[in-house]
Amino acid sequence: MSSIVLLCLILISTLFSCNTKAQINKKPNILWVIAEDLSPFMGSYGDSINEGHTPIIDNFASEGVLFKRAYTTAPVCSAARSALITGKMQTTTGTHNHRSNRFKDGEVVPEDLRILLPDDMKTIPELMKKAGYFTFNSGKDDYNFHYNRRALYDVGTKEDYKAGMNGWQGNFAIDYMSVKDYVWNARPDKNQPWFGQVQIMGGKRDAQYVRAGEELGPKDVPLPPYFPDIPSQRKAWTNHYNANRGSDVTFENILKQLEADGELENTVIFFFSDHGSPTSLRHKQFCYEGGMQVPLIIKGSHPGLKAGLVRNDLVSLLDVSATTLALGGVELPGYLDGQNLFSENYKEVQYVIGARDRCDYSIDRIRTVVSDQYRYIRNYYPERPMMQAGYRDDKPIVTDLKKLHDEGKLTAYQDKHWFGDRPVEEFYNLKADPHQINNLAENPEYAVLLKGHSDFLEDWIKETDDKGQYPEDTAQLKATFNLWKDRPVFREANVNPEYNQFKN
Repeated sequence: MSSIVLLCLILISTLFSCNTKAQINKKPNILWVIAEDLSPFMGSYGDSINEGHTPIIDNFASEGVLFKRAYTTAPVCSAARSALITGKMQTTTGTHNHRSNRFKDGEVVPEDLRILLPDDMKTIPELMKKAGYFTFNSGKDDYNFHYNRRALYDVGTKEDYKAGMNGWQGNFAIDYMSVKDYVWNARPDKNQPWFGQVQIMGGKRDAQYVRAGEELGPKDVPLPPYFPDIPSQRKAWTNHYNANRGSDVTFENILKQLEADGELENTVIFFFSDHGSPTSLRHKQFCYEGGMQVPLIIKGSHPGLKAGLVRNDLVSLLDVSATTLALGGVELPGYLDGQNLFSENYKEVQYVIGARDRCDYSIDRIRTVVSDQYRYIRNYYPERPMMQAGYRDDKPIVTDLKKLHDEGKLTAYQDKHWFGDRPVEEFYNLKADPHQINNLAENPEYAVLLKGHSDFLEDWIKETDDKGQYPEDTAQLKATFNLWKDRPVFREANVNPEYNQFKN
């Protein structure tokens, strides 16, 4: 073999080796598609009504990993998102009260009243940026702490996309982009990996996007037994089934745009929701399955992402945070509460914790523990009924329910559940009682099981220093009062007594 031929072979081999190493070492893009307020009423989750009507999500699940038992940390957006973006339970960081660290008219919170993360804690996008990622958010933040958006996102809103960010400081932003605005295209270096958050309206507004001829009518979906069979409840309940169908369309548009832009092949996609349905009572803002369980599907090129894998282990959205960092090659901070779902050292958990605290101006504290078969709920304000004053008070689902209560037309269970004192403890067999109607907390046959869940919660509260056990800061509470005091729904409602100190 001549020296020239040998040299050519060496050069070819070297080039091939370098190219192969470059492909191996290339970090994946990572995309969070976060559907707001969306319960998993989808064919891939075994929903018979929407079977065949969420084809894009279901096909995505068949090509990725489907998590059947995924749970949010809180049944309301800002608390859940504060946990997700830090990888730390919101009750530990003091970001547990919904829409805390807020002032009126977009005013930035004064320095002495800001809720700050610990100095050694960085958000997921900040850690991804440090690892070399371009970061963006084409939707809302809604984090209950003070931060500089520029530290989190290279591009964050439509205005950022068009004109560049100016270091805005705050804690809340909503600016949903159209599919053509997705800002993976905004990165200067097209070889730079990106981490992005794309928000879709999910249970809030995606019902408007149902494919032609597939919209469900109010009588097409049976109501759960905790709702009275009246038009407003049927409409609200059916709307969420339609929202799932509409989110399927929205998700399809995102996938098509990724493919058109040449970004699909090297992108790991997380599809999930921040919490459950907003369209009917008892789900959003409450700790039953309807508020806590969320869809979670992950698809992309990674050894653990086996097509068609269905996982039934209990997982938390805090695991999404840890998994994202791991996929991006980030050394996981020791403070994370979640774990890498695809790690060789992954350990299935026995319990997943959830928490609800003040929501808007409604003061409450609920803690919940879910296990393989049971859900335990502890109510810390049992004297405040499910129907205590809330932001939905002017909606038909509330006004009609109150009217039936006044007329004595609710079932005994419905009347007690919505308008009576709540039990301090609730305990449900999720397999035998999926609607969580039959409270087993006082059934002696379940005493040992109940105690196991209760003890786990007690230990967790102490170990994590659950901030919900302490009264909310007076200044923060006053800020909440000022946000709502001029709205009729606040003035006319019998709101929590904690606000009486601010009325004069």
